[in-house]
Amino acid sequence: MSQPTILQKTLRMKTAVDGVGLHSGKRVRLKLMPAPSDSGLVFVRTDQNRPVEIPARAEHVVDTRLSTTLGRDGVSLATVEHLVAALVGLGVDNARIEVDGPEVPILDGSAAPFVRLVLDAGLREQKAPRKVAVVKKTVTVQDGDKTARLSPASHLSIHCAVDFRHPLITDQRLSLEVTPRSFVRELATARTFGFKREVEYLQSRGFALGGSLENAIVVDDFHILNPDGLRFPDEFVRHKMLDAVGDLALAGHPVVGAMHATKTGHALNHRLVTKLLAEPGAVEIVSLGDVREAKPVPATVELPMGGLELA
Repeated sequence: MSQPTILQKTLRMKTAVDGVGLHSGKRVRLKLMPAPSDSGLVFVRTDQNRPVEIPARAEHVVDTRLSTTLGRDGVSLATVEHLVAALVGLGVDNARIEVDGPEVPILDGSAAPFVRLVLDAGLREQKAPRKVAVVKKTVTVQDGDKTARLSPASHLSIHCAVDFRHPLITDQRLSLEVTPRSFVRELATARTFGFKREVEYLQSRGFALGGSLENAIVVDDFHILNPDGLRFPDEFVRHKMLDAVGDLALAGHPVVGAMHATKTGHALNHRLVTKLLAEPGAVEIVSLGDVREAKPVPATVELPMGGLELA
């Protein structure tokens, strides 16, 4: 018996949001728009004399020190990972993302506001079958005690462990099969985080200029400084997994495989994707069935904070 076709998806209509960049502190406007089949996720810096298109692909990653930064023709765009994670986590294959500044807005520090944007826009199927990057053999990258590995599996799963040798962030571990439902309920609302002393140092050097307790978890030597505390007891490892979803998507297609990560970050995630794409026989791009008639996507997923549905 033949397998059912899984079609590509894009946004039903355009939507937009304003916010500040976490590191630049600059106010930017971001627009999400539908895009044709097989175009992928493409960022566009619209504040240039001529708009510069930057596909969300690993070959365009130019920096991974404080976030994942894409670049092309001398123009860069920082902190793309939360938005990319939201789009891929909800099953969006194709979208045009226009940004009129150097960084994607941080909003509340998680992917939840971007999930809401996608819900506002809605999704529609397209007439082309979805393509996925199927891991065919295990690839591993390592940096000291930091390790990231991708192995063959029938679906995307992430098994992550973090340990910052801090009373509040010690040996957090989580394993999750990543589906639209699990992404929204378990990962999307987890916020970025930083240590007070490091945030102060970064700001003194001209970074994290847009950072605040409104868009990041801030930790001192013993306490969470955010008045409302954490959204999950293990929010730190969940955010690392959220970042991994966004970074893995830069393979250019949704990854089908099992990721095992210990103390990973953007740099190691990028090295893993780069090795996956470069290693002979490590990955196969698979088309999921034959073309059939496209249709609207039904609402099936609830967002924990705010009770929104995927539509």
